[in-house]
Amino acid sequence: MFLFSSLPVLLCVVTASSSETKTCEDAQKTCSVVACGIPVTNGTPGRDGRDGPKGEKGEPGQGLRGLQGPPGKMGPPGKVGSPGPLGPKGSKGDRGDSSVAEAKLANLEGQLRSLRSELDHIKKLQVFSLGQNPGKKLYVTNGKKMPFSQVKALCAGFQATVATPRNAEENKAIQDVAQDSAFLGITDEVTEGQFAYVTGGRITYSNWKSNEPNDHGSGEDCVVLLSDGLWNDISCSASFLAVCELPA
Repeated sequence: MFLFSSLPVLLCVVTASSSETKTCEDAQKTCSVVACGIPVTNGTPGRDGRDGPKGEKGEPGQGLRGLQGPPGKMGPPGKVGSPGPLGPKGSKGDRGDSSVAEAKLANLEGQLRSLRSELDHIKKLQVFSLGQNPGKKLYVTNGKKMPFSQVKALCAGFQATVATPRNAEENKAIQDVAQDSAFLGITDEVTEGQFAYVTGGRITYSNWKSNEPNDHGSGEDCVVLLSDGLWNDISCSASFLAVCELPA
């Protein structure tokens, strides 16, 4: 019974689908279920869809691994870190060998003694050659004549002063060295008529020639030792022999 009631429907479907001239309205009148087919043509392809979400990383392949690429550029230097804690104090080292330093010191001391001996020998030769060493002074000359200002500069260059006799013995020693008229380290440039040592202080010994000093022409502020050992005031701009005085 069930099978026969369904047969008209099936037949109607077959008839409707096989007849191309029969309209859908006619088919609906004769059949309760109609499948109408309308001929169509293929349309244009649709747009590509959006990319789906990225999948999970797959397992490494089984093939050979490629060569490692070159290293990248060096990055900027990092900040200097804070100093670490102090390490433990090391054990005391062995005492150094001082024999080398002691040998060098002994050698230097020997050289110093030798230099002192040579210096004393040179001084003795100078005294012997000049023949003048009264007390603790040594008088030397270069044999040249010049104004008083140049004599002072010359003696100062040798850490000496212009020859200045403080007694008759020193006066004679300077006379013997010069053997000519020579400037003495005495002037009255500061106060007229008051002769003083260029190193400071008024003179305590003098050996003036008769009627001297006379400040002839109001310009004789320096003193020369004459060849006979007497003194005479003279102009400082005149040129006379330079004699320097050094400690012996």
